Amino acid sequence: MAAATIAVKENLRKRIRKILSHLPEAAAALQTANATRTLLSMPEYKAANRISLYLSMPSGEISTAGIVHDALEQGKSVFIPYTYKLAAPREGQPKSIMDMLELKSTEDFQSLRPDNWGIPTPSVESISSRANAFGGTGITQGQAPEVSSEHGLDLIVMPGMAFDSTFGRLGHGKGFYDYFLDRCSMSSRMPFFGLSLTEQFLSPDESVPMDTTDYRLNALVLGDGELRRAQT
Repeated sequence: MAAATIAVKENLRKRIRKILSHLPEAAAALQTANATRTLLSMPEYKAANRISLYLSMPSGEISTAGIVHDALEQGKSVFIPYTYKLAAPREGQPKSIMDMLELKSTEDFQSLRPDNWGIPTPSVESISSRANAFGGTGITQGQAPEVSSEHGLDLIVMPGMAFDSTFGRLGHGKGFYDYFLDRCSMSSRMPFFGLSLTEQFLSPDESVPMDTTDYRLNALVLGDGELRRAQT
Protein backbone atom coordinates (compact mmCIF):
# COMPACT_ATOMS: atom_id res chain seq x y z
CA MET A 1 0.00 0.00 0.00
CA ALA A 2 1.32 3.44 -0.93
CA ALA A 3 2.59 5.60 1.92
CA ALA A 4 0.24 8.41 0.88
CA THR A 5 -2.80 6.12 1.15
CA ILE A 6 -1.70 4.88 4.56
CA ALA A 7 -1.34 8.47 5.77
CA VAL A 8 -4.78 9.49 4.46
CA LYS A 9 -6.39 6.47 6.13
CA GLU A 10 -4.72 7.21 9.46
CA ASN A 11 -5.75 10.87 9.37
CA LEU A 12 -9.34 9.80 8.68
CA ARG A 13 -9.23 7.37 11.62
CA LYS A 14 -8.00 10.14 13.93
CA ARG A 15 -10.76 12.47 12.76
CA ILE A 16 -13.50 9.90 13.27
CA ARG A 17 -12.13 8.88 16.69
CA LYS A 18 -12.30 12.51 17.81
CA ILE A 19 -15.90 12.83 16.62
CA LEU A 20 -16.91 9.59 18.33
CA SER A 21 -15.26 10.60 21.59
CA HIS A 22 -17.96 13.29 21.96
CA LEU A 23 -20.90 11.00 21.11
CA PRO A 24 -23.24 10.61 24.12
CA GLU A 25 -23.94 7.05 25.27
CA ALA A 26 -27.69 7.59 24.89
CA ALA A 27 -27.26 8.63 21.24
CA ALA A 28 -25.14 5.56 20.50
CA ALA A 29 -27.70 3.32 22.25
CA LEU A 30 -30.55 4.77 20.15
CA GLN A 31 -28.58 4.24 16.94
CA THR A 32 -27.77 0.69 18.01
CA ALA A 33 -31.48 -0.03 18.51
CA ASN A 34 -32.30 1.40 15.07
CA ALA A 35 -29.55 -0.51 13.27
CA THR A 36 -30.35 -3.76 15.09
CA ARG A 37 -34.01 -3.54 14.14
CA THR A 38 -33.11 -3.02 10.48
CA LEU A 39 -30.57 -5.84 10.33
CA LEU A 40 -32.91 -8.34 11.99
CA SER A 41 -35.55 -7.60 9.36
CA MET A 42 -33.24 -8.26 6.40
CA PRO A 43 -33.97 -11.42 4.39
CA GLU A 44 -30.26 -12.33 4.27
CA TYR A 45 -30.13 -12.34 8.05
CA LYS A 46 -33.35 -14.30 8.41
CA ALA A 47 -32.16 -16.95 5.94
CA ALA A 48 -28.63 -17.26 7.34
CA ASN A 49 -27.90 -20.37 9.39
CA ARG A 50 -24.22 -19.60 9.99
CA ILE A 51 -23.43 -15.97 10.71
CA SER A 52 -20.25 -14.12 11.65
CA LEU A 53 -20.72 -11.18 14.02
CA TYR A 54 -18.11 -8.83 15.41
CA LEU A 55 -18.35 -8.28 19.15
CA SER A 56 -18.42 -4.58 19.86
CA MET A 57 -16.20 -2.30 21.89
CA PRO A 58 -17.79 -0.48 24.87
CA SER A 59 -18.20 2.69 22.78
CA GLY A 60 -17.57 4.16 19.35
CA GLU A 61 -19.52 1.68 17.24
CA ILE A 62 -22.88 -0.03 16.84
CA SER A 63 -23.24 -2.68 19.53
CA THR A 64 -23.96 -6.19 18.28
CA ALA A 65 -25.09 -7.63 21.63
CA GLY A 66 -28.77 -7.59 20.64
CA ILE A 67 -28.02 -9.28 17.31
CA VAL A 68 -25.97 -11.97 19.06
CA HIS A 69 -28.83 -12.73 21.46
CA ASP A 70 -31.40 -12.85 18.65
CA ALA A 71 -29.25 -15.09 16.44
CA LEU A 72 -28.65 -17.57 19.25
CA GLU A 73 -32.35 -17.56 20.18
CA GLN A 74 -33.20 -18.25 16.52
CA GLY A 75 -30.91 -21.30 16.57
CA LYS A 76 -28.32 -19.82 14.24
CA SER A 77 -24.66 -20.79 14.52
CA VAL A 78 -22.82 -17.63 15.57
CA PHE A 79 -19.12 -17.22 14.86
CA ILE A 80 -17.03 -14.44 16.40
CA PRO A 81 -13.56 -13.10 15.55
CA TYR A 82 -10.51 -14.50 17.29
CA THR A 83 -7.16 -12.92 16.44
CA TYR A 84 -3.81 -14.51 17.16
CA LYS A 85 -0.18 -14.54 16.11
CA LEU A 86 0.86 -17.22 13.64
CA ALA A 87 3.42 -19.66 14.98
CA ALA A 88 5.25 -19.77 11.63
CA PRO A 89 3.96 -17.22 9.07
CA ARG A 90 4.53 -18.24 5.47
CA GLU A 91 5.75 -15.82 2.83
CA GLY A 92 3.03 -13.29 2.08
CA GLN A 93 1.13 -13.98 5.29
CA PRO A 94 0.69 -11.35 8.02
CA LYS A 95 2.14 -12.09 11.45
CA SER A 96 -1.30 -12.07 13.06
CA ILE A 97 -4.59 -13.27 11.55
CA MET A 98 -8.22 -13.82 12.45
CA ASP A 99 -10.35 -16.96 12.48
CA MET A 100 -14.08 -17.13 13.20
CA LEU A 101 -14.88 -19.42 16.13
CA GLU A 102 -18.31 -20.52 17.31
CA LEU A 103 -20.10 -18.92 20.22
CA LYS A 104 -21.76 -21.84 21.94
CA SER A 105 -24.68 -20.21 23.78
CA THR A 106 -26.01 -17.06 25.43
CA GLU A 107 -24.32 -18.20 28.64
CA ASP A 108 -21.05 -18.60 26.73
CA PHE A 109 -21.44 -15.04 25.37
CA GLN A 110 -22.06 -13.65 28.85
CA SER A 111 -18.98 -15.45 30.19
CA LEU A 112 -16.56 -13.76 27.77
CA ARG A 113 -14.06 -11.32 29.25
CA PRO A 114 -12.96 -8.00 27.69
CA ASP A 115 -9.60 -7.77 25.95
CA ASN A 116 -7.39 -4.66 25.84
CA TRP A 117 -9.94 -2.98 23.52
CA GLY A 118 -12.83 -3.86 25.81
CA ILE A 119 -14.09 -6.43 23.29
CA PRO A 120 -15.60 -9.63 24.76
CA THR A 121 -13.13 -12.41 23.94
CA PRO A 122 -13.05 -16.20 24.48
CA SER A 123 -10.55 -17.58 26.95
CA VAL A 124 -7.42 -19.18 25.50
CA GLU A 125 -8.38 -22.42 27.23
CA SER A 126 -11.68 -22.62 25.33
CA ILE A 127 -10.28 -22.10 21.84
CA SER A 128 -9.41 -25.71 21.00
CA SER A 129 -12.99 -26.86 21.65
CA ARG A 130 -14.71 -24.19 19.55
CA ALA A 131 -15.90 -24.99 16.03
CA ASN A 132 -14.09 -23.04 13.31
CA ALA A 133 -16.13 -21.54 10.45
CA PHE A 134 -13.67 -23.14 8.04
CA GLY A 135 -14.31 -26.57 9.55
CA GLY A 136 -12.84 -28.51 12.44
CA THR A 137 -12.18 -27.01 15.86
CA GLY A 138 -9.67 -24.50 17.19
CA ILE A 139 -7.55 -22.15 15.11
CA THR A 140 -6.30 -22.84 11.59
CA GLN A 141 -2.79 -21.35 11.99
CA GLY A 142 -3.39 -19.81 8.58
CA GLN A 143 -3.72 -23.08 6.69
CA ALA A 144 -5.74 -22.95 3.47
CA PRO A 145 -9.40 -23.65 4.29
CA GLU A 146 -11.13 -26.71 2.93
CA VAL A 147 -14.73 -25.68 3.43
CA SER A 148 -17.36 -28.33 2.78
CA SER A 149 -21.02 -27.64 2.05
CA GLU A 150 -21.92 -27.81 5.75
CA HIS A 151 -19.24 -25.31 6.76
CA GLY A 152 -18.44 -21.75 5.74
CA LEU A 153 -20.59 -18.70 6.48
CA ASP A 154 -23.89 -17.40 5.11
CA LEU A 155 -23.35 -13.81 6.25
CA ILE A 156 -20.59 -11.65 7.75
CA VAL A 157 -21.40 -8.51 9.76
CA MET A 158 -18.33 -6.28 9.92
CA PRO A 159 -17.22 -3.33 12.05
CA GLY A 160 -15.33 -0.32 10.76
CA MET A 161 -14.01 3.12 11.62
CA ALA A 162 -15.64 4.87 8.65
CA PHE A 163 -17.91 4.04 5.72
CA ASP A 164 -18.86 5.84 2.51
CA SER A 165 -21.72 6.00 0.04
CA THR A 166 -19.93 3.68 -2.42
CA PHE A 167 -19.70 0.96 0.27
CA GLY A 168 -16.06 1.56 1.05
CA ARG A 169 -15.02 0.60 4.56
CA LEU A 170 -12.13 1.85 6.67
CA GLY A 171 -11.03 -0.66 9.30
CA HIS A 172 -8.86 -0.13 12.34
CA GLY A 173 -5.69 -0.63 10.35
CA LYS A 174 -4.77 -4.20 11.26
CA GLY A 175 -6.07 -5.80 8.05
CA PHE A 176 -7.72 -8.70 9.87
CA TYR A 177 -10.99 -8.66 7.92
CA ASP A 178 -9.38 -8.11 4.52
CA TYR A 179 -7.12 -11.14 4.96
CA PHE A 180 -9.98 -13.21 6.36
CA LEU A 181 -12.14 -12.34 3.33
CA ASP A 182 -9.24 -13.31 1.05
CA ARG A 183 -9.24 -16.72 2.69
CA CYS A 184 -13.03 -17.00 2.41
CA SER A 185 -12.90 -16.23 -1.30
CA MET A 186 -10.85 -19.38 -1.82
CA SER A 187 -13.92 -21.44 -1.00
CA SER A 188 -17.14 -19.45 -1.11
CA ARG A 189 -18.69 -16.05 -1.56
CA MET A 190 -21.08 -14.73 1.05
CA PRO A 191 -22.53 -11.25 1.60
CA PHE A 192 -20.82 -8.95 4.06
CA PHE A 193 -22.63 -6.08 5.72
CA GLY A 194 -21.43 -3.10 7.72
CA LEU A 195 -23.01 -1.37 10.72
CA SER A 196 -22.32 2.35 10.97
CA LEU A 197 -23.11 5.10 13.42
CA THR A 198 -24.23 8.13 11.45
CA GLU A 199 -21.08 9.90 12.68
CA GLN A 200 -18.99 7.24 10.91
CA PHE A 201 -20.74 7.69 7.57
CA LEU A 202 -18.87 10.11 5.32
CA SER A 203 -20.57 12.89 3.37
CA PRO A 204 -21.29 12.17 -0.33
CA ASP A 205 -18.32 14.28 -1.45
CA GLU A 206 -15.86 12.20 0.58
CA SER A 207 -14.79 8.57 0.26
CA VAL A 208 -12.71 6.00 2.08
CA PRO A 209 -9.29 5.53 0.42
CA MET A 210 -9.38 2.06 -1.15
CA ASP A 211 -6.69 -0.13 -2.69
CA THR A 212 -6.60 -3.58 -4.24
CA THR A 213 -6.59 -5.36 -0.86
CA ASP A 214 -9.75 -3.63 0.39
CA TYR A 215 -13.24 -5.11 0.06
CA ARG A 216 -16.42 -3.15 -0.51
CA LEU A 217 -19.56 -4.04 1.41
CA ASN A 218 -22.70 -5.55 -0.08
CA ALA A 219 -24.90 -3.52 2.24
CA LEU A 220 -24.61 -0.91 4.98
CA VAL A 221 -27.00 -0.34 7.88
CA LEU A 222 -26.87 3.14 9.41
CA GLY A 223 -27.64 4.23 12.95
CA ASP A 224 -30.79 6.03 11.83
CA GLY A 225 -32.13 2.68 10.61
CA GLU A 226 -31.50 3.32 6.91
CA LEU A 227 -30.48 0.33 4.80
CA ARG A 228 -28.22 0.97 1.82
CA ARG A 229 -27.57 -1.80 -0.67
CA ALA A 230 -24.80 -2.00 -3.26
CA GLN A 231 -25.97 -2.51 -6.81
CA THR A 232 -25.20 -6.03 -8.04
